[in-house]
Amino acid sequence: MTTGFRLYRGLEIYPLVYPHRATEPGCAHNYDEGFDAAVRIQEPGSSEGMSRSRVFRLAVAQPFQNAGDARRASTAYAERLIDTCPQDTNVLDLEL
Repeated sequence: MTTGFRLYRGLEIYPLVYPHRATEPGCAHNYDEGFDAAVRIQEPGSSEGMSRSRVFRLAVAQPFQNAGDARRASTAYAERLIDTCPQDTNVLDLEL
């Protein structure tokens, strides 16, 4: 599941939140085991429709208890990546 994006320092941030355990075929969603999160950081689209993006997965010891916590953590993680990126490097080019 995803929510809208946030523009931060000229880059689009898309929180990506999904159940910790995949849903079995034919079964309802399994939200009881918590949520994992990632974030897509993307350059704003150009007139040609081409823009670079990259997905960063949050490495956490335990799943998030709810989707809201996971979404907030992914947004904060993206902001931290952007803020700590060296000035001569683009966050999309980071080696993690």
